[in-house]
Amino acid sequence: MNTLYITRMAFCGLLLASAGSGAAQQIPKTWDDAAVGALELPLADRAYSPVHVTSADYYRLPIRPIYKSYPIYAPGKEPTGYIEWLKQREPVIVFDPAELRTETDWIRAGELVFDAPIRYRALSNSSLDNPELWKNGLAAPDGTTPFYCYVIRKKGTVEIGDASCAQCHTRIMLDGTVLKGAQSSFPGPHITAAGIRRRAETDNDGGFAQLALNRNAQRVNYGAPWIHPDPAEEYVNSFEDLVASWQAIPAGVLPREGASRRYAPQVPDLIGVKGRRYLDHTGLVRHRSIGDLMRYAALNQDAQFLARYGDFRPADFIQPSAQVAYARYSDEQLYALALYIYSLEPPQNPNKFDAVAARGQKLFEREGCARCHTPPLYTNNRLTLAGGFKATGEDRTKYDILPISVGTDPNLALRTRRGTGYYKVPSLKGVWYRGPFEHNGSVATLEDWFDPRRLRDDYVPTGYKPHGVKTRPVKGHEFGLYLSPEDKRALISFLKTL
Repeated sequence: MNTLYITRMAFCGLLLASAGSGAAQQIPKTWDDAAVGALELPLADRAYSPVHVTSADYYRLPIRPIYKSYPIYAPGKEPTGYIEWLKQREPVIVFDPAELRTETDWIRAGELVFDAPIRYRALSNSSLDNPELWKNGLAAPDGTTPFYCYVIRKKGTVEIGDASCAQCHTRIMLDGTVLKGAQSSFPGPHITAAGIRRRAETDNDGGFAQLALNRNAQRVNYGAPWIHPDPAEEYVNSFEDLVASWQAIPAGVLPREGASRRYAPQVPDLIGVKGRRYLDHTGLVRHRSIGDLMRYAALNQDAQFLARYGDFRPADFIQPSAQVAYARYSDEQLYALALYIYSLEPPQNPNKFDAVAARGQKLFEREGCARCHTPPLYTNNRLTLAGGFKATGEDRTKYDILPISVGTDPNLALRTRRGTGYYKVPSLKGVWYRGPFEHNGSVATLEDWFDPRRLRDDYVPTGYKPHGVKTRPVKGHEFGLYLSPEDKRALISFLKTL
């Protein structure tokens, strides 16, 4: 990080802090100890609710520079001599808050942060030259991928950048449109599986090293030793099982940190998030202001690994050979990112509100769906109880809890370190372009969701089912399951207009 860049950022922060209104307003302090302490709901087992690093420690982390990035092309689409041309590029830092004058400037800068990778790897340490991977929806119609990029941090060295916000929150639509902020169509688990197999072939040890690395990564990403069994405990017994466990996860579902591959959650849609009062399927994070969204983004980069859950700290299990260097975004970068996310708009809806949809709207009202999925947001922004969990009096006072359970699978809410004992009531806005559905992506379509066969033990989930699971019921939320076929079609037609 060059001194000039740091100085200009500090100057910009002072300028904005002293300004009046509009785009030139005070930027919230991301890691304010009091605000962070009140950010999250306690975990289902309160004794292990996370204790995050102090503000002093957080601000000692180095700031990530945002480098200029370049597109990655599918095999056969790359311009002739492209990599050699990239090797001649100089590193360029593209985020400079001193140059941001208007709210539009800040939103555009926020898109740079949204697209910026936080992890880099050598060209040789990638599976992206495998043509088979590109058949899984990795490329847009122009042959580029919105999920990865090339980055020049040192002249002459071309790296692949990944783990950006865009990677998990960009969808390539059926018409080829690239929709940022949406539930992802990123086939990341399949790429992970291919990478594991490729590295095992290089290791030439039958996958032994990859199994060992996986066990340690499980502790870092999913460890919760106060839960029995610990979600980090491996449920694969061989290298082939390890690869298959990743291949089983469809696009739109990701085993994010704090969950597990066994309880992999659906990727949320960020479009319209400004109106949501709780973030994460389990309502883990309160969303009361733009500062809370900034804190949530900081947690989902590196800060979450530095927290303590009783005596357990995920960062303690990072292997020295991994060479992980924790860093953070500046408050200016996070503010720009949050403004960009707030600005996201849904695509043009091709589903027209016709007579069938109008009939479906009447059914929606008649069946009482609006009690939980209240217009105009089509959520009441409340929390529901996971099966087997009881709200404390303190929770009922502090949080907006609907004192019922709709009976969905409780494991994400009770058996992970993101588990609060609750699920938030999701918004139905934009369901026409989303899927798979449910908090763990068990069903692929709305039609599958309203199929009563999903309650049966012999049901084969059309969305995500963990490796080794052939059949399982997708229980809960039985509203609408027993409507007539005509009524279901009408209700689904209405939902697709939202």
